[in-house]
Amino acid sequence: MFDLHQPAEQAILVHITFPQEHAREDLDELRMLVSSAGVHAATVVTGPRQTIDARLFVGSGKAQEIAAAVQQYSADVIIFNHSLSPAQTRNLERLCQCKVIDRTTLILDIFAQRARSFEGKLQVELAQLKHLASRLIRGFDNERQKGGIGLRGPGETALETDRRLLRDRISALMQRLDKVSRQRETGRKARQRAEVPVVSLVGYTNAGKSTLFNKLTQADVYAADQLFATLDPTLRQVRFPDFGALIFADTVGFIRHLPHDLVAAFKSTLQETREADLQLHVIDVSDPRLEDNIAQVQHVLHEIDADGLPQLRVYNKIDRAEQDPRIEYDEYDVPQAVYISAQNGVGLDLLSRAIVARLSDRYLSMQLRLPPDALNWRAKLHEAGCVRQELFDENGNCLLHIQLSLALWERLNKQSQALLQSCVLTT
Repeated sequence: MFDLHQPAEQAILVHITFPQEHAREDLDELRMLVSSAGVHAATVVTGPRQTIDARLFVGSGKAQEIAAAVQQYSADVIIFNHSLSPAQTRNLERLCQCKVIDRTTLILDIFAQRARSFEGKLQVELAQLKHLASRLIRGFDNERQKGGIGLRGPGETALETDRRLLRDRISALMQRLDKVSRQRETGRKARQRAEVPVVSLVGYTNAGKSTLFNKLTQADVYAADQLFATLDPTLRQVRFPDFGALIFADTVGFIRHLPHDLVAAFKSTLQETREADLQLHVIDVSDPRLEDNIAQVQHVLHEIDADGLPQLRVYNKIDRAEQDPRIEYDEYDVPQAVYISAQNGVGLDLLSRAIVARLSDRYLSMQLRLPPDALNWRAKLHEAGCVRQELFDENGNCLLHIQLSLALWERLNKQSQALLQSCVLTT
């Protein structure tokens, strides 16, 4: 028998501490990213530095230390917890005789591993190619292409050929993604016509969005204690007691310094977040970087023009922080935050109550009496999913308790030529 098990790549992690706030990264987060990529961290090289070295990013002494670690641990790759320029990457690879990647490339690689749907794979490839296009450099074999008879002249360099092929592939991917985006838009408009509210789950990666999504919808979306466990968006329709149908949308998690090419490529997927009726901002209450994570999520939401939507904060993992489930209200008695444990199912009833409360301001609850000659409207109301209770009296009238959106009520009234309006008993 052959052993088909492939050993994990051995990596040297490099984390440099800078005084500038914009240059700071988190070492624990790098370890989680590396673990999510299926790479084994052999050792971590750290050190303080005031400014970035233009040639090697780190100083020459620290670069020699990294090269020695590569030899000591027989490493396959060096992973920097920072963004490197193409020249810095090339210089480090020459010095250390080892592959060098930065934080952005690592995140793109994880996304490439996680993508399962056709759209997700296209989006990741587009982001990777855009990242690569900005990093193509002149190599040693960048000679002019040879021409035959009738093709004399300078020709095209190998670098120019690579750039042209990249441009062609990027253009083809964008066309295919545009087609998929139009198909997704068709489904979105159908949901809007049905007046079914959409609740989108957003948050920092590994905050527990997929676990919460599974609890709320009884779905089996993959959930794990790792960064970017979920990449492809998932939508499920659920009927809430005393409210009606809701669509929950689980989306990709955000992270510090999420690559801009990745955000741009996933804009069609994140459209569900941009057009949701309510955002559930899932937050890991046990994470010591809680406030910074919240700020990073809000930054990405601003990038995709989704920061102005109604938002309910969901503080998850209260079992780790030893807190009790509760709802926090503002001065107008509107729910602003809910404390739960999605893993243990604690506080989910409070969350359901808060979601209904946040959406109910655009909904009507009323009693109708439909005469026997108007019972065809009973079927239409049931089809719309807005009937909460029904009874029949001795005269054959149907007594209905319904709850529906203002827009759907106005549309039904228009279709019935004010018949339903005359049937209203109480609102």
